[in-house]
Amino acid sequence: MGTACIGLGANLGDAEGTVRAALQALDSLPRTRLVAASRLYRTPAWGVEDQPPFVNAAAVVETQLPAIELLHALLGAEQEFGRTRVPGERWGPRTLDLDLLLYGQQVIDVPGLRVPHPYLHERAFALLPLAEIAPDAVIAGYGTVRDAAAAVESCGIAVIG
Repeated sequence: MGTACIGLGANLGDAEGTVRAALQALDSLPRTRLVAASRLYRTPAWGVEDQPPFVNAAAVVETQLPAIELLHALLGAEQEFGRTRVPGERWGPRTLDLDLLLYGQQVIDVPGLRVPHPYLHERAFALLPLAEIAPDAVIAGYGTVRDAAAAVESCGIAVIG
């Protein structure tokens, strides 16, 4: 079994409820078990700023799925939560976003999947929740999650509750 780190985010509908439900849904993925989940964080919209703030979290799972199969399972879960991906649209509002951030210490670069997530080291909305549950995880080429989180601005990100 391998370990993977997943970033979660939503800003449409009941975003908090969706992220909480999605964290539980990760435990139902085939040959996958939820090991840890961060608290929820409210984060300002990023990229396209004219949209509601996001609710973000991170999870660590143990999985027997190869990375590409895990990605497909995550994309299927997004669809179950009402996500419709629009080709070419980036950073827009969404019912749920599940990103495969890390897959063990593997570096993967195949069409449709890059791990570590190519922008993980510079995105506080992913790093802060991940640092809560996997501070010693290594982002290839950038060091630990803890070090990367310490190097980015938290830019208005706050724990919910």
